[in-house]
Amino acid sequence: MAVCVAVIAKENYPLYIRSIPTENELKFHYMVHTSLDVVDEKISAMGKALVDQRELYLGLLYPTEDYKVYGYVTNSKVKFVMVVDSSNTALRDNEIRSMFRKLHNSYTDVMCNPFYNPGDRIQSRWTKRMLRVLASSGHS
Repeated sequence: MAVCVAVIAKENYPLYIRSIPTENELKFHYMVHTSLDVVDEKISAMGKALVDQRELYLGLLYPTEDYKVYGYVTNSKVKFVMVVDSSNTALRDNEIRSMFRKLHNSYTDVMCNPFYNPGDRIQSRWTKRMLRVLASSGHS
């Protein structure tokens, strides 16, 4: 189960960060921001191969003792970071990939909203939808 989901703008500021449980929120914010260096390294290492791919799943960015941090980058260089509890060993890579796809689809819905100003923090119904993604374990 995902314990934190973040959407980071192209310029590396957060558009959305949500963690469950909320008492460790600062710790998860720190994990998300430290993972941005790893995301940038992976993007630069992939180079042109990244441009040719349709799916921009970066995989495991780094593990900690209690959590695993995964990354995903959109074509517009918006970054998605997901922190998952390490105790959930049944969670497979394709399930994480599926969670990122759902997150990307929801993000696309937000971008299509004529009342949303790109670059603003993401709020509204999208938050409720992301809570469902957080609560799910990747199963459709």
